[in-house]
Amino acid sequence: MFAIGAATRIYVATGATDMRKSFNGLAGLVRERLESDPTNGHVFMFANARRDRLKLVFFDGSGLWVCAKRIERGRLNWPASEGGKLQLSREEFTLLIGGIDLAETRLRRWYRKPVGVDVTKSRHGA
Repeated sequence: MFAIGAATRIYVATGATDMRKSFNGLAGLVRERLESDPTNGHVFMFANARRDRLKLVFFDGSGLWVCAKRIERGRLNWPASEGGKLQLSREEFTLLIGGIDLAETRLRRWYRKPVGVDVTKSRHGA
């Protein structure tokens, strides 16, 4: 099992992916389609057209991981975006792989400090 830290971003390739792809093919998709570096420590998600198979790709510091899941019954309700790429929170990731439709859920007003923000600046811009 792997842990997703607060600074780890989770990216979803929103289109269909050929699930025959493995390490090199998926790393190439991360570079070309998601415009990111597969060795940056973030998690990248891909699904097939039927949305009954998904693969995760991530680098743990010593090597590239490819994890696969086959849904036995039903399908994932995969999110869509115009750019072909979407960033999820850790909570959205958990809901998505748990079979929850993200479009049918509602985000509540909640404070979350954005990743990469300079902590030396005050809240009031002083």
